Amino acid sequence: YVIGLGELMFGFNPFGWRFMTALLGTLSVLMLCRIGRRLFRSTFLGCLAGTLMAVDGLHFVMSRTSLLDGVLMFFVLAAFGCLLIDRDKARARLAAALPVDADGRVRPDARIAESARLGLRPWRWTAGLMLGLAIGTKWNGLYVLAAFCVMAVLWDVGARRVAGARRPYLAVLRRDLGWAFLATVPVAIVTYLCSWIGWILSPTDGTGGYFRNWAATDGKGGAFSFLPDWLRSLWHYEHEVYKFHVGLSSPHTYQSNPWSWLVDGRPVSYFYESPAPGADGCPADAGEKCAREVLALGTPMLWWAACAALVYVLWRWFFRRDWRAGAIACGVAAGYLPWFLYQERTIFFFYAVVFVPFLCLAVTMLVGAILGPPGASDTRRVAGATAAGVLVLLITWNFIYFWPLYTGTAIPIEDWRARMWLDTWV
Repeated sequence: YVIGLGELMFGFNPFGWRFMTALLGTLSVLMLCRIGRRLFRSTFLGCLAGTLMAVDGLHFVMSRTSLLDGVLMFFVLAAFGCLLIDRDKARARLAAALPVDADGRVRPDARIAESARLGLRPWRWTAGLMLGLAIGTKWNGLYVLAAFCVMAVLWDVGARRVAGARRPYLAVLRRDLGWAFLATVPVAIVTYLCSWIGWILSPTDGTGGYFRNWAATDGKGGAFSFLPDWLRSLWHYEHEVYKFHVGLSSPHTYQSNPWSWLVDGRPVSYFYESPAPGADGCPADAGEKCAREVLALGTPMLWWAACAALVYVLWRWFFRRDWRAGAIACGVAAGYLPWFLYQERTIFFFYAVVFVPFLCLAVTMLVGAILGPPGASDTRRVAGATAAGVLVLLITWNFIYFWPLYTGTAIPIEDWRARMWLDTWV
């Protein structure tokens, strides 16, 4: 529906196909700025996170390509942002219910922390809507739903513990878990089913949607015949789709294993041609043919920095109990780890665009650490600012250097070869 909206507005042509993915890709950069600002409590770091995503080659190419993965990334990021807002508002509501000392400081109170109700929490319901849209786009949104639900519940546990609850897990089980489930899982399921409304309402005489009449023909009877025909037909359709894709193992030139994704091991080439000198942008004085390519390659300096940043994020989470690090790790894990379950099937690097925002947040968190904590000496701050500035400039230069490969610009074949840093990129 999202890509079709662009086609509806601008016609069935390359611009119409790509308009909505370009729009959502642009909005995702702005959204990440806001999310980073809320996560790190720093306008500078928030803007840096958005800037890093703006100069990521994979995100840039996917924003110019009519594929579902960029749409999925947008809804996943929107859900994360909604849960982040919900976390802040829930903690503020809990803090408002706690007693205040004579000097104005909020005092923890076990009874209030364990019994306080946190209201309807509309941002959590909105997150459920976004997650339903994500699942309606691609099924790997299911793993994100599961991971984000666990993350949100753990945030509630942390909030009640800080507020003074002696048994925060029990308090969350009594006060929050049921509402957290209702606001996410059922909302996501209903939203997912609504994304099929066109298929559901199509004719059942064989002229409607694919498999729409299955329950009335091949699927007659059975243990689940009490369910509506449309639901049984949909389940069968989805089962067949899943069976096909899980069993898809035909070799492809650009398939890759998820083990290689974080280091840009095998990017996907969407387009390649070798124009002769003087044709299709190839300089007339070129000694030999040029190369034009659109390569879905993450900006190498950014992705390689992200590998180090993820180590730092995991260290912050495990040894410093930093909830921000845990949230970033959750986003990466939800978009990345499930693909290890399907290593035997044909999969591609561009699926990784779903967790690009969280890689950018990881690098931003590392840059924040390099800059130094508040109150650090001038020498420490200058050294940190220099190192952080060099890193960001290297990433930006790297994006500019690979620009021809992101946009299909004709360059001399020698310049193209110079950009093939790894043999697996060819």
